[in-house]
Amino acid sequence: MDDWDMWDRRERTRLSPRERLALLEIEAHLREDRGFARRMGGGAHRERADRAHRRIWLPTGVLLLALASAFCAVMGIRTADPGLLWCFAVLWPLTLFQAFRLLCRLARRRGRAAERASSWL
Repeated sequence: MDDWDMWDRRERTRLSPRERLALLEIEAHLREDRGFARRMGGGAHRERADRAHRRIWLPTGVLLLALASAFCAVMGIRTADPGLLWCFAVLWPLTLFQAFRLLCRLARRRGRAAERASSWL
């Protein structure tokens, strides 16, 4: 008997309403247990908060770096101040790197969305 036979057998097994309720209560209790979540690798609450935190700060950081780079480039050229030109030289590669990270994240998200859409077909 291979793994697929066991999977099919498990899929055919139905839980009674009482068993389903008990399972839901256990899952809810485990989600609330912060110590357990920490031991299991951070937990769902922290993971959601981290994702929301990353979703907000990377695009904001790219925008701010792009604005600062543009300001340093324009003012450095207008005033011929070497300090501003060096600031641009430092900021521009950081801006490109962060923009690349943002584009990679967007591509991954679209790839996952396409996988989910194809699984419905």
